Amino acid sequence: MDYENLTLHTDKYQINMMYAHWKNNSHNRRAIFDAYIRKNPFRNGYTVFAGLERIVHYINSLHFTKEDIDYLKQQEENYEEAFLDELRAFSFTGNIYAMREGEIVFPNEPLIRVEARIFEAQLIETAILNFMNYQSLIATKASRIKQVANDDTLVEFGSRRAQEADAAVWGARSAYIAGFHATSNMRAGKLFNIPSKGTHAHSWIQDHDTEEEAFMNFATALPDQSILLVDTYDTLKSGIPNAIKTGKMLESQGKKLKAIRLDSGDLARLSIEGRQMLDEADMDYVEIMASNDLDEEVIMHLKLQGAKITSWGVGTKLITGARKPSLGGVYKLVAREDAEGMIPVIKLSDDIAKVTTPGPKKVYRIINRKTNKSEGDYVALDSETVDDKPLKMFDPLFPQKFKYVNDYEAHDLLQPIFVNGEQVYPLPSLEEIHCYHKEQLSYIWEETLRLLNPQTYYVDLSYDLWKMKQDMIEKHSME
Repeated sequence: MDYENLTLHTDKYQINMMYAHWKNNSHNRRAIFDAYIRKNPFRNGYTVFAGLERIVHYINSLHFTKEDIDYLKQQEENYEEAFLDELRAFSFTGNIYAMREGEIVFPNEPLIRVEARIFEAQLIETAILNFMNYQSLIATKASRIKQVANDDTLVEFGSRRAQEADAAVWGARSAYIAGFHATSNMRAGKLFNIPSKGTHAHSWIQDHDTEEEAFMNFATALPDQSILLVDTYDTLKSGIPNAIKTGKMLESQGKKLKAIRLDSGDLARLSIEGRQMLDEADMDYVEIMASNDLDEEVIMHLKLQGAKITSWGVGTKLITGARKPSLGGVYKLVAREDAEGMIPVIKLSDDIAKVTTPGPKKVYRIINRKTNKSEGDYVALDSETVDDKPLKMFDPLFPQKFKYVNDYEAHDLLQPIFVNGEQVYPLPSLEEIHCYHKEQLSYIWEETLRLLNPQTYYVDLSYDLWKMKQDMIEKHSME
């Protein structure tokens, strides 16, 4: 079984719709879909876009294998052989536009735009949302933690609690995008060139006659990379004193103990008292690392209590997106082909958040040249251009709330990734994505970035796009 082939990583209703299109000879009709989010996770003021690299690899490798076709032959729908022949010849031939990974993004703006035969665009929906939703969720969680930790060292520790192996490695990558410095997962380190870091487990201590012997043996084996876990028995009476003895042994060899790690108990009090003990032993160079179900709120409160921790191992609550286990991004049809060409389409709902914005669109970030901060995002029809003329920006729900922006730069956020099925976007390195994310954060006001009760960031529609949407709402409401 080929576990790496993701062509059937899709929902069955996609295959059924592809079959129905094929039966009705509409499978070659062009369509445009937008992938976007309806709200930010964690009550946050923004989302970090991630997942593009995996989407690119997925699109490039799309093909139905003999095993895939054999499996489809077993389905109760009894797909016709000619349809299966169509799948045997399948390849992606469309266009994909997307935000860059690491981009700061917001609800109700296209993050990915797919232009393709309906036959192709329908198949890839599930995988695109799967990759985008999970990785963007974890990158956003990591960014929140980074906002609190500031310049402290952050290590991703989540592999054993992640929802399977793929989540562990791609989650580690997402965390690195948003500001983490290292991962404990060796496979993620190998795949993505992320620095890997580790300490030792409580079992190392338990497997020795004494804690002191365990520390000494570990430090002897790894004299340049020793981080000692000090809470197996008694942190203040045993763990830290034995770590100090081990540190002195390393000093006699011209080496230095890197850090001690706290994994239980009152982390604030233990770190404060531990710092004092280390300093009194003339070991102020030894860092204090903490783990144990950490997240941005725990770290924030530990800092408020004066904790002397400068390195954080964050696992479960990061890799699982604790308190918000899914992002909820959607993939909606916004235009379809008829005899006259491409026409916009809309979905209506009593829930205003579920009313779609029709037509192919561009997304611009409007940067004020004087402040070098964003005035908001401006979503326009693909046929529109934004130049240096005064730009009217208004709230799509309350158009009476508006402002004019004069001295600005308009950054076009959607980049061509595939054109006619060929990849045209060279994938940046993970380090480049990490730096890009940091740069993009600088354009966003601190009020939007803050952890609690962030200021709403406005995503505005151009007048022509807003008018088209209102006209379509009115038209379909009268039918």
